[in-house]
Amino acid sequence: MPLTDQPFLDPVHYRNGMARYAGHVQVVTTEFEGVRRGVTVTAACSVSDNPPTVLVCLNGSNASNAIFERSGVFALNSLAAHHQALATGFAGLSGVPADERFALGDWKTLVTGAPVLADAVVSFDCRLTDIKRVSTHFVMFGEVKAIHFGEANPSLIYLDRGFRSL
Repeated sequence: MPLTDQPFLDPVHYRNGMARYAGHVQVVTTEFEGVRRGVTVTAACSVSDNPPTVLVCLNGSNASNAIFERSGVFALNSLAAHHQALATGFAGLSGVPADERFALGDWKTLVTGAPVLADAVVSFDCRLTDIKRVSTHFVMFGEVKAIHFGEANPSLIYLDRGFRSL
């Protein structure tokens, strides 16, 4: 049943619609003063190639995500189909405590010092250039300072509330 021109759109209805929106699964990571943070996301994309810039949307109501602004750097790590356990872990769905999630992968650093997944399909190592707060989330813009290319494996996507590969 289509709902249009409603004064208020139910957030559950919106989430049900977004569940049909396929998204490439990625883990955005950072490190600040010895503390690492990683979050599974699908809301990330390219903004420009000159200068190379990406954006990532994160939940602003999670106080742990404030580390991204404090660090001033992040890596956007695109996951392959074989990374489903890692994606579930960094999404907080597997019961792995936040401080143990990095043990799910092999990590290195490039230019900024943000953790880069060694076998990611591709990773973008970024310097944070701007943050925009929008409702419950914040949008981070990052200038890409380095790129790591992994093996060209099938990508992990999220669609209809489940993981798929493409």
